[in-house]
Amino acid sequence: MYPWPFLLISLCLPFPIIATDQWCYDSQSAKCGPSTWKNNHKTCGMNKQSPINIVTKKAQFDGALSPIVFEGYDKSDTKWEIRNNGHSIQVNVQGDITIKGGNLPNTYKAIQFHFHWGTNSLPGSEHTIDGKRYPMELHIVHQNKKYTSLSEALNQPDGLAVLGFLFEESSEKNSKITNFIDILKYVAYLGNKTWLDPFPLSSMIPEEGELDKYYRYHGSLTTPDCNEAVIWTVFEETIPISKSQLNAFSETLYFSDSKPMKLNFRPVQKLNVRAVYVAGSAVRLFSAVKLSVVLAIWTSVFN
Repeated sequence: MYPWPFLLISLCLPFPIIATDQWCYDSQSAKCGPSTWKNNHKTCGMNKQSPINIVTKKAQFDGALSPIVFEGYDKSDTKWEIRNNGHSIQVNVQGDITIKGGNLPNTYKAIQFHFHWGTNSLPGSEHTIDGKRYPMELHIVHQNKKYTSLSEALNQPDGLAVLGFLFEESSEKNSKITNFIDILKYVAYLGNKTWLDPFPLSSMIPEEGELDKYYRYHGSLTTPDCNEAVIWTVFEETIPISKSQLNAFSETLYFSDSKPMKLNFRPVQKLNVRAVYVAGSAVRLFSAVKLSVVLAIWTSVFN
C-alpha cells in the first residue's frame, strides 16, 4: 500500500476561465452535449466510437489475449502534474512507464490518466457491462512508442492503448487514494494545477495478478475530436471507493463554465460491425465453473 503525498507547487487563477472549445456534457447544456459533438468534430459521428456497452455473452474468446505486461508501474521517482482541464481531472505522467503483451501491436508508453464520474446519486462510468453503469471510471492513456508525437499517434488506428478501470462503491474508504482526493480542492477550477510527489502508478489499480481478465475492442477517444485511434482494454476487476470519496469529485470540482463537474461521461455508442474480445483467462475461469457444476451433478447422479 502506498500513500499519495503531494507538494503544492503552483495554483492558477482561483476562478473559472471560459473554455476555448465549444463541446460540453449534457450536465452543462444539451446545446453542446455529446449528441452535438459530430457537428463540429466529424470524427465523433463515425462508426468506431467509444465508449460502448460490453455484452459479456457476445464477447468472443481470443487466445492471443495474454496478461498485459506492466513495466515501470511500480516506480515512484518522478513528480507528476495534476490539473483541471475543464472537463475532468488529468494527471500527466512522466518517466518510462509502459505496457506490452496482451496482443498489443507494440510497446505503449503511459502519458496521462483521468477520470469520469457521476453525482451523489447517479453513476458515471463511460463503459457499461451488460447495461450496468459503474460509479466512476479511470482511463490510463498510453501512446504507441513507434510514433514520435501524440498528434501523429492520434491519426493511426494503433496510436493509443487505453486501459479502462471501473470503480465499485465500497463501505470502507480506499486508503490508496485518500491523499489524492484530499488535494482535489486545489484543482477545483479550470487551469488550477499542482504537483504530486512520486508514487507508483500500480497503487492506483488492482494487483497485477487480478488483471488477466479483460475485454478488448477497437474504438476512439471519448471526447472530441473522438479520434478512432484507440485499442481499448477494459478490466473486469473493479477498484473499491467509498461513497464519500466518490462524492468528493462532484462536490469539489467545476467545469470550465463554473458549473459543478458531474456526469462527465459520453453515452455508449453503437458497436456496429466491431467485435468485442475477451481475455482467455476470463473464459477459462467461466469454463472451469461450468465444469465444476457438471462434475458435481455427475457425482450426485452416479454415487
